[in-house]
Amino acid sequence: MTEPVLYVVDGGIARITLNRPDVSNAADLPTAYAFEAAVTRAGADDEVRAILLTGAGPRFCAGGDLASMAAADDPGGYVCELAVVFDRALRCLAALPKPVVAAVHGAVAGAGLGVLLSADLAVAARSTKFAFAYTAVGLTPDCGVSVLLPRAIGQQRALQMALTPRPLGAEQARDWGLIAEVVEDESVMARATAIAEQLAKGTSGAYGEAKRLLRSGWEASPVDASRDEADTIARLVAGKEAAALIATFLGRG
Repeated sequence: MTEPVLYVVDGGIARITLNRPDVSNAADLPTAYAFEAAVTRAGADDEVRAILLTGAGPRFCAGGDLASMAAADDPGGYVCELAVVFDRALRCLAALPKPVVAAVHGAVAGAGLGVLLSADLAVAARSTKFAFAYTAVGLTPDCGVSVLLPRAIGQQRALQMALTPRPLGAEQARDWGLIAEVVEDESVMARATAIAEQLAKGTSGAYGEAKRLLRSGWEASPVDASRDEADTIARLVAGKEAAALIATFLGRG
């Protein structure tokens, strides 16, 4: 039986690949649990300094697997468990103190948006289409999309995606802030890999804390966020990593 999620570590980078290309990498319950296990594994491995998310086949992720939902004895219970498990995995992914890069192509729809939005940097192939998809089949968002999408692109644009059927092209998605870069289709994996390699060689402690501060700032009060910033930078400046880098910087000056 083909594994629904592939996990490979090379050069300090954990590559997590959604591997159901015959259904556009749509997630069923085994996929959600396998994805959660891969994220947990990457987080626990000290050799892993960056994560690269990919999708096998012609599309990155078409969202939830509607066929598995329809075939379930209890569709409501099945979908609830699927949403809870996949969301838990994506929350864990976003909270990892390691940079996460997504290489997306083909289509990113439904819960696929949740995967995309849980990454820190996303590179898209120029032909990629981005679609809300949920409402087209009478459903509502899961996997944190109702929170993460308006944060990324704004309330009006998120509602436009939800209430109209027109998908976004890659350049519009970049201009709206949904992704970081657009490259030619044949270059997407090379570019995303290069970014992951660069991040894997960087200041892992600072990357992790910067991620935490930027992602938690939405929930924190300005006073609490500022205090957290001050405490964090004070702790890092006293550490070996920052001390060595600062000394090098001053030496160049």
